[in-house]
Amino acid sequence: MELGPALEARGFESLFYAEHTHIPTSRRTPFIGGGALPSMYWHSHDQFVALSMVAAVTTTLKLGTGVTLVTEHDPINLAKAAASLDRLSGGRLILGIGAGWNAEEMADHGVAFRDRWQVTRDRLLAIRRIWTEDEPEYHGSFTDFPPMWCWPKPLQPGGPPVLMGAYSKYVPARIAEYCDGWMPIEGLLENFPEALSDIHAAMRARGRDPATLDITVLAEVREDGPLEPARLERMLKLGANRVLLPFADYPRDQALRVLDEYSTIVRQFR
Repeated sequence: MELGPALEARGFESLFYAEHTHIPTSRRTPFIGGGALPSMYWHSHDQFVALSMVAAVTTTLKLGTGVTLVTEHDPINLAKAAASLDRLSGGRLILGIGAGWNAEEMADHGVAFRDRWQVTRDRLLAIRRIWTEDEPEYHGSFTDFPPMWCWPKPLQPGGPPVLMGAYSKYVPARIAEYCDGWMPIEGLLENFPEALSDIHAAMRARGRDPATLDITVLAEVREDGPLEPARLERMLKLGANRVLLPFADYPRDQALRVLDEYSTIVRQFR
């Protein structure tokens, strides 16, 4: 309730919430960033509850998920939640999506690690039908339902933008098929220009205009530490139209100090 207005007052464009429903204590799957897993990974609000609270006290702030782990959601429920938030907020939702990296976490949701991207594709294609058709039905390997009625529809035509939060040799084709943008993590991608070129080529092959691609770069995941202007400049030069800055579960006063520090840096690029 305080964070949203504080962001708007400082001129920020958007607020993105991460997602992990839980972290199994076995910790068998290594952290993608290396080293110990920061505690913020299991100290997080439900994305749609938190963003709904923010939407109620803001007017222009875009509301993003960074990312929604599609493997941990029933597709019909996810379609309904996203459409409801988009409509009630005046069309401000941006849906970042991913399959997840923690095998034990998604197993607790009934999804095998080897199936994660097939499940993600199936559910996203089904969700898009629910968003755009009056009587959608879907018959896939992991998602199957007969014709249904499901309202509200998103306010944004075709539904909120869907950003792919991942990268591998398979991602360009996935983005070209069912996403509107790309959300890589800075520092986890060896050759950004080559990856972006591959995405553009995959979009052209499907008759899509690469100029429409939303490129949202997630600054390296961490709990604390200064943001160097050179890092932000590098992300912008790589082609980002949006940069997500790390923001942990800080106490109120520290949170506001971090926002002020970020504001000072960001002003250099406006």
